Amino acid sequence: MTGKERLRAALEHKQPDAVPIDLGGTSVTGISAVCIAALRDYYGLEKRLVKVFDPLQLIGIVDDDLKEVLGIDIDGIVGRTNIFGFANENWKPWRLPNGLEVLVSEHFNTTVDDEDSTYLYPQGDTTVPPSGKLPKDGFYFDAIIRQDPIDEEKLNPEDNLEEFGPISEEDLVYFESEVRRCCASGRGIVASLGGMALGDIALVPGLGLKHPKGIRDIEEWYISTVTRRDYIKKVFERQTEIALQNLEKIFERVGNAFDAVFICGTDFGTQSSTFCSLDSFRDLYLPYYRRMNDWIHQNTTWKTFKHSCGAVEPLIEGFIEAGFDILNPVQISAPGMEPEKLKQKYGDRLVFWGGGVDTQKTLPFGTPQQVREEVLRSCEIFGKGGGFVFNTVHNIQANTPVENIVAMFEAIKEFNGAR
Repeated sequence: MTGKERLRAALEHKQPDAVPIDLGGTSVTGISAVCIAALRDYYGLEKRLVKVFDPLQLIGIVDDDLKEVLGIDIDGIVGRTNIFGFANENWKPWRLPNGLEVLVSEHFNTTVDDEDSTYLYPQGDTTVPPSGKLPKDGFYFDAIIRQDPIDEEKLNPEDNLEEFGPISEEDLVYFESEVRRCCASGRGIVASLGGMALGDIALVPGLGLKHPKGIRDIEEWYISTVTRRDYIKKVFERQTEIALQNLEKIFERVGNAFDAVFICGTDFGTQSSTFCSLDSFRDLYLPYYRRMNDWIHQNTTWKTFKHSCGAVEPLIEGFIEAGFDILNPVQISAPGMEPEKLKQKYGDRLVFWGGGVDTQKTLPFGTPQQVREEVLRSCEIFGKGGGFVFNTVHNIQANTPVENIVAMFEAIKEFNGAR
């Protein structure tokens, strides 16, 4: 099978010839630029600087030569602009806190304070307050909350919709060109189209806005899902309307080239519980996600991808009711998220995209043998009958030993019969 055929079989809950593998397809299935550089050195690939496409998490692009070595089956199409509101274009060198030189967008403009913290600016505009902070010796940028005082009498849902609007012709042309690039590889395609995540805490602060208005403080947003639920519903209603209009325009240009689309990165789980009840999910989120998923399923062959970290098993029935086909990152270390339980209970209705190995303990701090054992166990459980795309539990972090990452891929090859 080609990578695309392998992915399509898995998404249809059919047994592929091997478990399909994703690395770097999305901003939640990626790998630190530091680790990409280490892998390139390990395998003796051409010396080149890693491009950082997600400046918030400092996640890098996995080039084709490394994909070939690792046996990656999937290409990712991310948005033309990143979370800080500027396009990834005209790359320039920049040095990470650990000294590694990488490539960033020409609009990636920073300043450094007396404590050696680095600040990044919305749309690259250093004349406005920064929206991201990278602490000295840090591995990713933290969001800077720029919440104006809230006047309940003047609170307007439109203020929380400033970043959402009709897709531009420039973006449509970009998606067309990215499809052409990916189709030539024979790999499957997962696309991050943007604009559909409802209340994603990574997006709430408006990192790409110069002067964000509305409810932009994370704590205040969570409070508002209870105390200002009508306001939140108005935001979600309008966001959904915009998303449906944009989906139609995108489909007109790319057709069924996408195999999966990343809809939602909203986290509903903590390390040990959920952020809300199933009833609250059904009331506040489900109706809007169902409209988006229904449109996609009625008009395209795309499968829809839901990301949520944490112990979300109590909400999985709600995710399925909302029309999601795929669950990621499958945090197997959280209570209720045991692989056997998930596969038995939901495996015929959900594709598990992730859950291959724990990135909080096993991958960064275990031995290569422990990594191998966990990977083989996850593949054995999740891979039966299809419905599984191998990826780690969220992104591979910068402090992960390269020997463990190599052990992970060697284990996948072992399971797949060294295809």
